[in-house]
Amino acid sequence: MEEINPNAITTDTFWKSERQFNSALTTVYGALQFQSISGGDLQYEFILGDIAGTESWYRPQAFRNLTFNAGIYHVTDKWNELYVGIFRANQVIQYIQEADDSVFTGDAKNQIEAQARFLRAFFYFQLAHTYGGAVIHDKVAETKEELAKPFSTIEEVTNTIILPDLEFAQSNLPQVWDGVDNGRVTWGAATTLLGKVYLYKKDWPTAATVFKCVIDSDIYSLTRNIRDNFGHENEFNEESIFEVNYSFDLSPGTPGSAVDDTPFQTGAESSTMATAVGQLNYGAFNTIMPTYNLHEMLVNDEVDTENSINDDNVESRRMNATIAVRNMEGTYYTLESSEVKGFGFGQSAYIKKHSNWYHLSAEPALSRSGINFRHMRYADVLLMYAEAVLMANSDYETAIKYIDIVRSRAGVITLQQYMDNNAGMFPQLHVSKQVHGTQPMVAANAETVLTHLQRVERVVELCFEGHRWKDLVRWGIVQEVFDELRADEIWREENKETILNVGSGGVAPLDIVERIRPDFVQSSANYNPAQHNYFPIPNQEVQTNDNLFN
Repeated sequence: MEEINPNAITTDTFWKSERQFNSALTTVYGALQFQSISGGDLQYEFILGDIAGTESWYRPQAFRNLTFNAGIYHVTDKWNELYVGIFRANQVIQYIQEADDSVFTGDAKNQIEAQARFLRAFFYFQLAHTYGGAVIHDKVAETKEELAKPFSTIEEVTNTIILPDLEFAQSNLPQVWDGVDNGRVTWGAATTLLGKVYLYKKDWPTAATVFKCVIDSDIYSLTRNIRDNFGHENEFNEESIFEVNYSFDLSPGTPGSAVDDTPFQTGAESSTMATAVGQLNYGAFNTIMPTYNLHEMLVNDEVDTENSINDDNVESRRMNATIAVRNMEGTYYTLESSEVKGFGFGQSAYIKKHSNWYHLSAEPALSRSGINFRHMRYADVLLMYAEAVLMANSDYETAIKYIDIVRSRAGVITLQQYMDNNAGMFPQLHVSKQVHGTQPMVAANAETVLTHLQRVERVVELCFEGHRWKDLVRWGIVQEVFDELRADEIWREENKETILNVGSGGVAPLDIVERIRPDFVQSSANYNPAQHNYFPIPNQEVQTNDNLFN
């Protein structure tokens, strides 16, 4: 006689109520907390571009030098974790089709499906633009044969999964959630990601139209304090569009890297990001650090003394929220700048974003940071809209308007102010004053404003937020940027003892001491678009999927 355990949870007994579907949906949201998706392992992608360097003894070095392979940690982990999220989303999407409408209240059925489909679209967007495509699974595989599917291109993944999912989500998600539901994905998140998809497809007019819908909705605005986007004190604020929640307090004692519950411990609900980017002397490892180019651009983020957002500060609001430098303004891990350790061995700056420098004396034990990660925020929408209108019809005047909204919040001189004071010209702010002496002035036109957007504004505003490498790849300027920054390194190396005085205290504005860190010596030589624009398909997928290349 075969008896059925009445307490066992099976597919036949589980998918019976709105509460059960919401419980399953929670696990889809939970996959966002994986460290390679929203946490500390994003350091391996931050370092791929022009914003971060590292030291030879740290794990990100393989990504800085473009020597990673199909078996290395982050390449395999990100693939696996994204597919965990997709599997969980597919369960919700598949079983809700079979569910009786009567078990749901109001619009709950469509809203649950819309959330799952947005999250699936997000996971597939990350896969497609990290690996150059994906293996499409649009339902729960029940056999080995159903798992063995071919690798699809970015275009195929976009048209088959991402666009239909986002269009459904956009039509069925609310603009805002109330109370305990705050933090769920919204119409704005779906619309923003939809615009980003069209931007990456180079469908500029459609992208511009979609982004303008977000702007004109009046749901979002820039926070007055830019730091509110990188700390825990004002989470899910007016600028946040899609944000992943972490906690300092839940599951105390569990290491931050533990995401899912196991028979031995509960998930940490915490992020390891702060331990990666925070300073070595204060409970972290600074495994990645700002490049000299990023450091210098932020130093040259010229404060507009007439802007009421400023208060006699020398550093721009944006710089002060982004990097820590020698003789910085304000406190750092509760210390005055004169007391702060570090800044030796060519390390001119450290990352503030996503670290706990502003309220703790050291990073939390066990890599347990509770700072949320914002995948999408309104400043990014403004800059993507500027790019879309610029590329759609060379409308550089509108592009400048929206770039300057972002610059005004940062408290810096706007492009229009530069132009008003310089006969219609503005400086090329990505050019190193230290290396080249001056920053050439250029007339505003579609080409020069695009260069500013690509080389300056998206860098200083959005660095360490997961966009930079994808931006460089889609623009096709990786080699150009690497070669320029390598040339700057060579100049600094040749002049380190004379002009830069690295052996005797360094010189402003970077104050580099002891050595010049060679961030681009390998990557500028190694870069091959076919090999490095996207991660390779992980070895385990190649070895287990017989239809991968069919």
